[in-house]
Amino acid sequence: MPQFVIERNMPGVGKSSAADMQQASRASCNVLRELGPDVQWVHSYVTDDKIYCVYRAPDEELIREHAQKTGLPADSIAQVRRIIDPTTAD
Repeated sequence: MPQFVIERNMPGVGKSSAADMQQASRASCNVLRELGPDVQWVHSYVTDDKIYCVYRAPDEELIREHAQKTGLPADSIAQVRRIIDPTTAD
């Protein structure tokens, strides 16, 4: 299944409490259950002012629907074309 990176501009998000992150995660998971198994949240990276999420979905539209239903921004969605790491150099 295609994998996507979603950039969410959320000023100050890095200062959110653990409880806030838990609440946001629960809301996201509830919508994922509603949308069914075709969209999967892999993980997210929280920085000072943005969250970068990795999702699997058949297309970008399903990711946009998830963002709309959760009320989270999806400022940029890019399909992953290839994954590289230090072993790629070998």
